[in-house]
Order: sequence, then C-alpha cells, then structure tokens
Amino acid sequence: MAQINPSMLSADFARLAEEAEAVKGADWLHVDVMDNHFVPNLTLGVPVVEALAKATDTPLDCHLMIEDPDRWAPAYVEAGAGSVTFHAEAAAAPVRLAREIRAKGARASLALKPATPVEPYEDLLPELDMLLVMTVEPGFGGQAFLDLTLPKIRRARQLIDRHGLDLWLQVDGGVSAETIERCAEAGADVFVAGSAVYGTDDPAAAVRALRHQADEAAARRATR
Repeated sequence: MAQINPSMLSADFARLAEEAEAVKGADWLHVDVMDNHFVPNLTLGVPVVEALAKATDTPLDCHLMIEDPDRWAPAYVEAGAGSVTFHAEAAAAPVRLAREIRAKGARASLALKPATPVEPYEDLLPELDMLLVMTVEPGFGGQAFLDLTLPKIRRARQLIDRHGLDLWLQVDGGVSAETIERCAEAGADVFVAGSAVYGTDDPAAAVRALRHQADEAAARRATR
C-alpha cells in the first residue's frame, strides 16, 4: 500500500497540533527543516519537532534541508523523529550518518536534488531505509512538479529491485492528484503532499484519495 506523508510546510504553523490531527490516518507527518543556508528558506528546528512528537501519535518523517547534517541529524532522532532524511549534497560521511541514525532507533533516508544522479549512491542503498527523490528544487512549498525527475525515479526503482532491498522510495515536490499516478507508475511508494492535502477542505479525505490513486497506479505497474 502506498504511504501518504502530508507536509507540515503547508500547514498552519500556529496550529501544528491541530493540523496534525486534521490528517489522522496519514502514514507519517513530513516535517521540512530548513536552515537558510543549504536552501534559501528558514523553517522550524529541534524544539518544534520535539513538541510536535509529543502532540501526535502519527510518526514524524523529518527532512533535513540543512548544512552539516552529520552534526545535527542525530538530535532530530532524540527529539522524537521516526525517520530522518539528510541530503547527499550536504553530508560529509553519509554511511556513518545513516548508521548513527539507525543506531539511535530511527529510519535513515538519503535525499537527492533533481539534478543529483542516483547511480553514484548505488552501493550506499543497503545502508538506508528510504531514498527520497526530490521532484522540485528543495526550499519552498507549492512548486510545480518536474517531469524530468520521472526517469530518475524509474532508475532508482530498478536499482532497489536489482539488489532486492526493502527500501522505500519517496517523492517530494508538486505531488498532487494530477501527478501522483505518474510517480507511482515510475516506482515510488511514499508520497509527500503539501498543498494537495492542506489546501483542501478535508485534509484527511485528501490523504485517502491520494493513497487510492497511488495504489491503483502501482497495481497497473505490477501487471505490466
């Protein structure tokens, strides 16, 4: 079954606990951490993640768009994140960092910007629990989906399958009712959706509808 992770970047930051409750039934809550250095935006950090983890039973999927994740990522596990994603372009020692995140009890994930190829990281995949292919340039919500990332999603799925890995393949950026089926058909199984969820009158219903679309597309892919 496809996993839908609503992006808190599109939620009302003044009402995060209520916004988390509004998507009850989501698989994870996707928390974008930006430092105004790795990306040109500044969002929330460890204290807010810690407070949010106490306010919801839905596990937190923290996406660190920050410099020096080798130093800062472990603190997000300690704050309550169940999954921590760091960027290949920012990590100095990705294998060591992935192992440290796992040792602290969270899932370790590697993110790739749209222009970063997946092939150089093939040997690293067994050290991970999830691979995130960004489908927009990281740093801002509400961007249009980049179709040019679809071939990379397919190549990532081929690498995962070739090695027989139990590795989730996540996409983030411009995921909506119009784009989620293409992502699922390409091989993604975890979907971050921001405005497509929080921009609706019924966010929980939007989560269910997106999951249904993704499952239908994945079923079509499986029969080919």
